[in-house]
Amino acid sequence: METAKRKGRFSFRGGVHPPGSKELSEQQPISPGPEVTQLTVSLSQHIGQVCKPLVKKGDQVQSGQRIGDDQAYVCAPVHAPLTGRVKEVSLQPHPVLGRCMGVVIDVDQPGQVQAGASSSFEGLDLDRYQPEQIRQAVRDAGVVGMGGAGFPTQVKLDPNPKWPHDLIIINGCECEPYITCDYRLMLERPYKVIAGALLAAKAWGGQRILIAIEDNKPKALEAVSAAIARMAPDKMGLVVLRTRYPQGGERQLIRAVTGKVVPTGQIPPMIGILVMNVATAAAVADAVVLGRPLTHRVVTVTGRAVARPSNLEVPIGTSIGRLLDHCGLTEDVAKVVVGGPMMGFAIADLACPVTKTTNAVIALTADQIRRPEQGPCIRCGRCLQACPEGLNPTLLAHAVKGYAWDLAKANYITACIECGCCSYVCPAKIELAGLIKTGKVFLARQKGKM
Repeated sequence: METAKRKGRFSFRGGVHPPGSKELSEQQPISPGPEVTQLTVSLSQHIGQVCKPLVKKGDQVQSGQRIGDDQAYVCAPVHAPLTGRVKEVSLQPHPVLGRCMGVVIDVDQPGQVQAGASSSFEGLDLDRYQPEQIRQAVRDAGVVGMGGAGFPTQVKLDPNPKWPHDLIIINGCECEPYITCDYRLMLERPYKVIAGALLAAKAWGGQRILIAIEDNKPKALEAVSAAIARMAPDKMGLVVLRTRYPQGGERQLIRAVTGKVVPTGQIPPMIGILVMNVATAAAVADAVVLGRPLTHRVVTVTGRAVARPSNLEVPIGTSIGRLLDHCGLTEDVAKVVVGGPMMGFAIADLACPVTKTTNAVIALTADQIRRPEQGPCIRCGRCLQACPEGLNPTLLAHAVKGYAWDLAKANYITACIECGCCSYVCPAKIELAGLIKTGKVFLARQKGKM
């Protein structure tokens, strides 16, 4: 096992260096969110089968009670974050889907909070947990990937006997601008993150564990390094990577840490590598050691239009508007983004709830979102140089505009990770990433009709 801090020798091709803007919130410790009187718990918070409601209007629910689930393999249950009464089960706003079914809970005691300290994870005997026991606890707790698309974690940890099980990479890069929730987790709760990584490795059968952190987070590096030395010196290593976006992308991270390339059309476990976000690792520890379902998460509330940027631990189902009210807004707020500014989603309805994958809420000013007039492509090639997947964004965008779907597929449009690097560097200000994303959605819908 690697036990020493080492500099990543490899790096992915392409990428960009947008302003980090993390100074707005990185010094703010994790703190409890605002008191809430109502929660909207979405039944679709993960990739896979949407949960069926297990409660109905008028039912009394307890904190941690399962309120949605399905028997499908790729599914993760949802739980009531706080005790209360079900007001309704109906279509509700969703930050990504627009609208989906959700359970609205009137909270009995608005002051209910969930503790999240990590000191109890130091020195635990994790060897007593068996792989199947870990996977079942993770499934029961509804843990999903909290730094990406929300893939059910118990499915990810289910080992495929046909594939190797070499390396687990714990992703602490947090490369998107503004977001600092994972940084604060590593700084304040490193033992919980390490415990979750060790449990995940045991469940999946991984032979090695590496935690990857960018070099713009020296305090997190120090905290994690010290925790590894005390808790898992022979089982885990720490990799320091150069700061670059999208360093935290799954395929880019694997290239940077190992030098390996995940072939197009394959997933990392096929080449013996599993990637897990630090918040997900912490949730695994909560699920296995404490039997605690995923009902709360840390959210960075930040942006030039936020009066008091914060890292808040909030119940899932809290409205975005409630978080912004708590942190305060300046008068010139013009757009609210859920997630990062590069890959996040702008929302029009502040009633949208926090979900398991909501890592940030960013309020932007009018000056920040002013869109310059688009010009014609000047064939400069900057988008090709920036694309971390080695695609030709200009060609793909032209194919989408011309409905040349065979050309788009032949040039691997589905391999686009929607990082936005091409749009960021385009001197003509063409929305290349938006066009490519539109094309991917169209092709996915066409495939679904076949």
